[in-house]
Order: sequence, then C-alpha cells, then structure tokens
Amino acid sequence: MSRILIVGGGPASHRLAGRLYHHGHQGPVTVLGAEPEPTYHRPLLSYVLTGRATPEELRLPPPPGTEVRCSTTVTHIDRARRQVHASGIIHPYDVLVLATGARTDVPRFRGASGPGVTVLRTAADCARITGDHVVVLGGGPLGVETAAALAARGTATTLVCSTPHPLYERLGETASALLTQALEHAGVTVRGGRTVTAREPGRVLLDDGTPLAGTLVLCTGTLPDVGLARAAGLRVRTGILVDDRLRSNDPHIHAIGDCAEHQGRTLGGIEAAWAQADSLARILTRHDAPPHRSTPTVFRLRADIAEVACIGTPDTLVDGAVRCLTYTDRNQGRYAKVTLRGDHLVAAVLFGLPDAIASLGEFHRNDRPLPGDRLRLILGGPPQPASTDLGAPEDALVCLCNNVQRQALAKAWRAGARTVTALATATRATTGCGGCGREVAELCARWARQPRHEEARTL
Repeated sequence: MSRILIVGGGPASHRLAGRLYHHGHQGPVTVLGAEPEPTYHRPLLSYVLTGRATPEELRLPPPPGTEVRCSTTVTHIDRARRQVHASGIIHPYDVLVLATGARTDVPRFRGASGPGVTVLRTAADCARITGDHVVVLGGGPLGVETAAALAARGTATTLVCSTPHPLYERLGETASALLTQALEHAGVTVRGGRTVTAREPGRVLLDDGTPLAGTLVLCTGTLPDVGLARAAGLRVRTGILVDDRLRSNDPHIHAIGDCAEHQGRTLGGIEAAWAQADSLARILTRHDAPPHRSTPTVFRLRADIAEVACIGTPDTLVDGAVRCLTYTDRNQGRYAKVTLRGDHLVAAVLFGLPDAIASLGEFHRNDRPLPGDRLRLILGGPPQPASTDLGAPEDALVCLCNNVQRQALAKAWRAGARTVTALATATRATTGCGGCGREVAELCARWARQPRHEEARTL
C-alpha cells in the first residue's frame, strides 16, 4: 500500500483526496494544510464579502479516508529519504503531491505591506476588509469581482487599474468599456489608467497625486507558489514543470493546481485544478490510466453586474489564420467577438449575452462545428442555456460546464447538501465557469423556505 502525502489544503488537494478514495486507493492519504481552517470553496469568497455566506458555510466536508492536518507549515522536502518536514514532524511518503497553489504578486510601493492593506486569498482576508471606503487595486477578474461584491454590500468602492478599463487585455476596448459602465452603474468608481504609489495612514495615493480614503485591497495577480519545490531541486519555470502524468522530474513527486506548469502553461482556476486532480487520482490508482489533457479554457465573471465570458485564450483572437465575427449593440450593452477556424470555434469574448455564453461554451467544449446562422446563435438560439426558471422541469440543465441537471441538485439537497458549497461538492455545480452560482443560490433559498411536508412533493 503506497503512502500518499499531499502538501496544500486547498480545493485541488481536497478533490484529489476524494477521488483517490473513489477509485479505491487502499493506502494512507495525508493532507498538510497551512491554513488553520479546513478546506473551503475558495471561488465563492465574494459571497462572504457581500454577506450572502459565512466562511463556515463555504467549508467542504472532510474527504473520506484522509487524515487532514491544518496549521501545518512545510519547511523541507528530503527527496532522498522521501520525507517531508513540517511543524517539527517528519512525514514519510511513497508519493508526494504538491498542491501549494499561488500567492499574491504584491506590488512594490511605500506602505504596500503595512496596516490598512490586505490581499484577498483566504477567508481570513475577507475579515480584514473593513471601513466605509475601500480601494481595490487590480483590473483582473478578482479585482472586478471584489469591487462588485463590496459595492453590493453598500461599501463606497473605488477600483484602480493600470489599463484603460478593467479586464482590458482579456475583453478588448469595446467590451471592457461596457464593463466599466456596468461597474459604475453598480456603484463602483473606476479609475482606469492609474496605479497606487503609496499607502499612508487613512489614505491611498494614486500616481497622479489623487488621495483616496479607505482600506486598500490588493488584487494584483498571483504567482505560483514554487518556493518549496525549487528548494527541493525540482524543475521550475513559472510553475513546477510536470509531464502528461502530472509528474515532476522526481518520479515520486507530482504537482497539480495553480503551482503546476503543464505543456508550458500554468492554468489558474478551480476547473483546471479539479481536472488535474481527477486525472492524477486515476493515474495513481490505475496502471492503464490515460495521460492528463488540459481542459478547454473558459472564463466567466463571477459577479451580478453583467454576464461576461471569455472562451479560449486571448492570443487566438489575433491569430491571422482565423476568421473573426463581431457584433456590437451599445444601447443594450451587448457585444460579441467570435473567432473561427473553419466552422469550429477557437475563441470568443461575450458581454451581456447569456444565451451565447451557454451555447458557444458548449460548442467549444465538445469541439462541434457551429451552425451556419451564427448571428442567431449569438443573439439566442439553440442549444438552450441553463434554465433560470425555478419552476423548470427536473431535467433542466443548470450547470452547463459540468452537465448538472436540476434533478441532480434536488437529489443532493434531499440527501443533506443544504448550502451552495455542499451542492457544489456533491454535484460540481458552480465549480466550472461559475455562471450558475446565482441560480444555485436561488434554488437553495427557495427550497430552504419550503415546509418539510411540501419538500418531497415540489423538489
């Protein structure tokens, strides 16, 4: 029986431990997590900021057959003896999996690490965002989602980004400008083309000399946490280099999640991390397991202010070998930029078009050719998107990314999964692009209001 040791207490390690149990691994599995709390559903931290959920409600149930040690800091990997030193204890292993995640790329300016400044990576960080005024630095997905969540709870929020608009590099000029409008309509003040030069007591200074009052939240991107791997002599570029079996240059050490670099790319996000965890669980328990293949890249903004999605990678949007179709409706706040190679979707930027996000995402995931009437598809043609009708039929598709139907959610609810996090764990709904998060939360709220005697009849 092989001893599997997992370093890192995030969703990737939690998923791996659960899948190892599912595939019948017989040996001991131990998870070493640095945070004091058990694993929680990190992508839903914005729910904590808005007050829609508590940190406790985001916690994931302990993976079966696994020993989880919290508040454990790993200091050294002894590859020769196959031992990990952590918090004064030596942990032997036959297989070591590094799931150390990523850390915030903190910019260098005066006061960047002083009082009144916080990053947003953990549930504990949410509690540090206090006061009536908050300045969010960073125009990426986390910055936008954080600013929108803070504004939704009534906090005066300013979003500062170095590009002309938030998500400018992902969305392009037109769609990012629409995003700025949506943020400002939601109550967020957007300061594009600016950056922070200093944090002083009670205020933040921008590069044009403008002072802004409030707590400063750094959403300035992440870097794979590879310090432990590098110190152990593993090959590292941006992330820990792994092959198609998610194995490092040491055959006894694997890496998954934000810290891993596979086929020259580090893929952030829970969907990629879970896909790697699923692959590695099969690889470690089956001799005939197929190699890992990266999942299609899909980004969807987890915010109520607008329906925003990117399919594929931004560099394919400027590939000279593809055809580009563009649709713009500024009055309705709708935009689409779709690139094709032949009849197959290569990449897309979509704003304010939820039907197209659902339909084109499905075509991309399944590598199916698009029908001839592309405009109808963009504006709302088949296949139908996830239902937003709470009275929808049982087979209505709620989570397109993971093919979760309403009846599967209802079954999990009856089995005791009574929160969004619990339903995510049981069914994987909300863990892909995140676009179904609002609907799953609404279903939770509706089912929770129903008396017990009506529950069995209506679910």
